[in-house]
Amino acid sequence: MRSHFEREIPFIQHRRQLLGLSCALVVLAVLGIALRGLVFGIEFRGGTEVDFTGTGELAIEQMRDALTAAGEADPTVQTTVSDGSAGFLVRSDTVDPSVANQHAAEAAKALGLTDQNYTVTTIGPDWGADVTRTSALAFGLAILAIIAFVSIRYEFKMSITAVVALVHDLLIIVGVYAWTQIAITPNVVAALLTIMGYSLYDTVVEFNRMNENAKGPRDPRHRTYYQICNFSINEVIVRTINTTITSLVPVVAMLALGGATLKDFAFAMLVGELLGTYSSFAVASPLLAIWKTREPKWRKLEERYGEAAAQAAPKEAE
Repeated sequence: MRSHFEREIPFIQHRRQLLGLSCALVVLAVLGIALRGLVFGIEFRGGTEVDFTGTGELAIEQMRDALTAAGEADPTVQTTVSDGSAGFLVRSDTVDPSVANQHAAEAAKALGLTDQNYTVTTIGPDWGADVTRTSALAFGLAILAIIAFVSIRYEFKMSITAVVALVHDLLIIVGVYAWTQIAITPNVVAALLTIMGYSLYDTVVEFNRMNENAKGPRDPRHRTYYQICNFSINEVIVRTINTTITSLVPVVAMLALGGATLKDFAFAMLVGELLGTYSSFAVASPLLAIWKTREPKWRKLEERYGEAAAQAAPKEAE
């Protein structure tokens, strides 16, 4: 008996391995969050950000030593490049604007820089708390809107599996930030909200094709929901890959050539777009197929035409 998956990439045949890999990644993400914790930018916790430009050959250790000598207890210093000029981005917990400016001025003077070489931005803790609440509200409303849209357009089971794939993507991205200790800033939050759109798009494209094929597949060999699901993924996989590559080109350019602000956004987008593409065929579609196959109609078809029936056919022929 010829396989229903002949000439198709057998995504659904390997659903257990794909879902197992996703579970392992989620566990690693949770461990990273629990063991390493998350580093939040000053926009969330309050503090000061000093952007030094035109610093020439100064080393990061010199900048950190100058800031410490000026009174900053534990500054975070990272190198930057702006308009081809080397610089530093400094973050600290100082919330008093006058103190922050004083420390920056003393550090600049010690390093031979002028007040034209730096800008100081101070954010209070109240503003940071407001940003946190707004971000959480945005994610909550986005999830509810996704559930409503997919449920109305397709069905409730599709909306739940789509949201599971989204949570899978976001949790792993947050885990990457926990393990790497990269600060989460509003730019990262914006990237995460954008990623939800990309991930949902890939998933909905597959769900739409599965929905159409379930009504009457063009290939009569695809009778069970597993077979329809695999066939549908293969129909759109080239489109999905092309869309992902096209989207990644500007993201990689931002990551390679952009400043610190753009890199915050680009790094989250890079990880998120790759995960969004993966989760559409490795998480959302397999979970939906497993769930749908439990329905009486699809369970009967699986028993008659599914993997177990295909394996039993040669034995019966003997």
